[in-house]
Amino acid sequence: MEKINAVITGIGGYLPDYILDNAELSQMVDTNDEWIMTRVGIKERHILNEEGLGSSYMARKACRELIRKTGANPDDIEMIITATTTPDYVFPSVSSILCDKLGLKNAFAYDLSGACCGFVYALETASNFIRSGRYKKVVVVAAEKMSSITNYTDRSTCPLFGDGAAAVMLEATTEDLGVMDCKLRTDGKGLPFLHEKAGGSVCPASYYTVDNKWHTIYQEGRTVYKYAVSAMSNLSAEVVERNGLTGDTIDWLVPHQANLRIIDAVKRRLELADDKVLVNIDHVGNTSAASIPLCIWENEKKFKKGDKIILTAFGAGFTSGSMYMKWGYDPE
Repeated sequence: MEKINAVITGIGGYLPDYILDNAELSQMVDTNDEWIMTRVGIKERHILNEEGLGSSYMARKACRELIRKTGANPDDIEMIITATTTPDYVFPSVSSILCDKLGLKNAFAYDLSGACCGFVYALETASNFIRSGRYKKVVVVAAEKMSSITNYTDRSTCPLFGDGAAAVMLEATTEDLGVMDCKLRTDGKGLPFLHEKAGGSVCPASYYTVDNKWHTIYQEGRTVYKYAVSAMSNLSAEVVERNGLTGDTIDWLVPHQANLRIIDAVKRRLELADDKVLVNIDHVGNTSAASIPLCIWENEKKFKKGDKIILTAFGAGFTSGSMYMKWGYDPE
């Protein structure tokens, strides 16, 4: 019996129309373009500012483009996993909303919370469902409305985050393509350094939590930066080494788009040329779980069937991961 693997056969994405640039942001909080660019490399970010719309709206847009581009029959989609830190509601899941909006009658669905590493976690999870032989067509979507949990009076965090969504079609294959290897880690020591203090069962919403802006991102930047550089670099190097890859044989690095200095550290560790590293942080910002698939979506036409790609991410939890995959199709 031939070995079954999971391969990406299409991708769709969505970025909101409204753009919040550094000039406008500097009118909201004590910051400026030079300060933001020298520290993280972000010029602008897309914001979903229409009232009453959440992550499921962007996920739906991305999935509809994916289905259109791949020509998939919604009745053939057997499963959907959504990676998100910013669901529309505590319950039901974003994935269940998508089943209704997309007309998926034969799929089961759930959300996965892996913070900025969520897409890598979800992609590995979905790949194993396919490798089991029981599923042949799975949608993995990452959608984040980070603006909904951003404190726009906190100059250290509000320049970082943007909104967006991207989705991939994952299908069974017997070709030497798809998700080849993955290394995932979770370090629970990260809780004090990166979290949203209120809104969960430990600290439910109240007038006090709202007034004190506890429903927004808290981050100790230096500590998170140190852990991110170490985790993304070390896990990527381990995956590269155990698969016999080198900086010359890797075609692309698609890192989580959090900080240009972190991306540069991973690039140096893997001894990669600049033109092999895909970056869109300057005009998208940090879209958490959506950052890696959005970067792939924007660069889809650069990929060729069989290209060797490294994905790597780090997020709250602390969650971290690195994945080696071979691209599944040629550009149109």
